[in-house]
Amino acid sequence: MRLPGLPTTDEHGFFRETSCCGRSQPQPAVRGSGRRCGALPQGFSRDADGVLAFNRRIIEATGDLVAAYKPNLAFYESLGAAGWACLKATVEAVPAGVPVIGDGKRGDIGNTASRYAEALFDGLGFDAVTVNGYMGREAVEPFAAYRGRGVYVLCRTSNKDAAQVQTCPAGMTAALSSCAWRGWRWDGTRAATWAWWSGHGSGAAPQVRQAVGPRMEILIPGVGAQGGSVRDAVAAAGGDAFIINASRSILFASAGPDFADAARRAAESLRSEIEAARQV
Repeated sequence: MRLPGLPTTDEHGFFRETSCCGRSQPQPAVRGSGRRCGALPQGFSRDADGVLAFNRRIIEATGDLVAAYKPNLAFYESLGAAGWACLKATVEAVPAGVPVIGDGKRGDIGNTASRYAEALFDGLGFDAVTVNGYMGREAVEPFAAYRGRGVYVLCRTSNKDAAQVQTCPAGMTAALSSCAWRGWRWDGTRAATWAWWSGHGSGAAPQVRQAVGPRMEILIPGVGAQGGSVRDAVAAAGGDAFIINASRSILFASAGPDFADAARRAAESLRSEIEAARQV
């Protein structure tokens, strides 16, 4: 899917386009699920149709403020076939020039990985995806084969139990060091550009930055409702090549009829906070 109004690109297309949209802007994730249907404001049906209507209002309210949207696939998959239709319609509702990142953290090999890439890029039209490289190069390579698309490789997650398997006794994350270094090496042989998924509170972002250099983009979740500090995230990411993700703090800034206006105010506030942190 080309992004209308942005320069034509060949290799590394997605990340050149996100830089045109403006790096380091707040990035609310648009998502919904059977469980989350109950969190929708009054007036929305508790089903896929209600989620889609809510998503469209959020996109209308914040589309000029964000660097990208990042739907979490699980929240749509839980709604069955209607959820997939809702997800595709949500992607199509995003304004031209604003990339959409499919957050599924897919990680398999061979034909399975190829089918995942086909479903996310060709079927749903995502501009970028998150992937899990635990199974090695062949788990990620089918996604990288798509020119002009982005691939965020999971390095260090923001959940509290991540250290049980991701942290070595010396403090360096084994998954991070392997994925970051190997992803950087893979990047030299593929058409797509790579970037890195990090987590708040782990101290991982500076290690990722050191491994991949100053120009590779880091996607940082955990800010907002998860308690991550914007100032700490900006300082740890280094430079301008990063996107900070926020979802619940913007999506559900209000449960009342002013939810769309509240979401816009929350996005504006986060954007201002990021800009202030960059000046420190």
